[in-house]
Amino acid sequence: MQASHNHRTEIAPSELILNPDGSIYHLKLKPEHIGNDIIVVGDPGRVERISRHFDAVEFKIQNREFVTHTGFYKGKKITALATGIGTDNIDIVLNELDALVNIDLKKRRVKEKLTSLNIVRLGTSGALQPDIPVDDAVISAYGLGLDGMLNYYEETGNVFDHKLSASFITQTQWLKNLAYPYACRASEPLLKKIDKGYHKGITATAPGFYAPQGRTLRLAPAMPDINTKLQHFAYEGMRITNFEMETSALYGLSALLGHQAVTVCAVIANRTIKAFSKDYKKTVDHLIEQVLESLCA
Repeated sequence: MQASHNHRTEIAPSELILNPDGSIYHLKLKPEHIGNDIIVVGDPGRVERISRHFDAVEFKIQNREFVTHTGFYKGKKITALATGIGTDNIDIVLNELDALVNIDLKKRRVKEKLTSLNIVRLGTSGALQPDIPVDDAVISAYGLGLDGMLNYYEETGNVFDHKLSASFITQTQWLKNLAYPYACRASEPLLKKIDKGYHKGITATAPGFYAPQGRTLRLAPAMPDINTKLQHFAYEGMRITNFEMETSALYGLSALLGHQAVTVCAVIANRTIKAFSKDYKKTVDHLIEQVLESLCA
């Protein structure tokens, strides 16, 4: 894959934006502020629920919705980072995390030796299959992007599974005016490391919470039966297990940039049987403990 910038090309201030203190623009982080193992969450309030398990917290900062705590768990340096909601925020977070480890911010040049981060998304989601109970967990073998964000990047040929996309378009009769549904794999080594017998399948990533996920309040969705279509989709023995709003971009950008990524989500709702967890925070806390143990095993 040919990078847009080689290590001899200086990146302009308008493209690589830094704060006056030299930190990266949105995350307000410097390279020394993060570990190579990063747990990303959507909810800024969930960061403290992770870092309270650390043996020591070394660094804390918040800028906008981006909250970062870095510390040590069983001797390993781990960063917990809130991305906020949506693939547009994942675009910011992944590019800026990559810049912190793979661009010399003072020289504004890509480093000759690149670093690969381990990034685990620990999220919440709605199950689309009736046999996946609330308060269980789902690990994502694939992210299926209904959001369109990765379509803005070049050289996705080695990242997208176009056969899965073609099958999805055909089976669901995907509307032509909607974004091309791209499919990206999880990092296989990281998936094996994190998986504790969770439900596993394809995670659909939506660009919104209401109509894009088949919900109706005062506005009717263009595809009111989207959940049914997703529920019945099948590809090489896999099914779509759940809906959320970040995984496709996380998988696609990580693969393009050379990082390892996997998503594991607590199931807080089942869209098919209309169930919602009575105490999903307890479920999330249990999942946090499992992910921390798996990362440090």
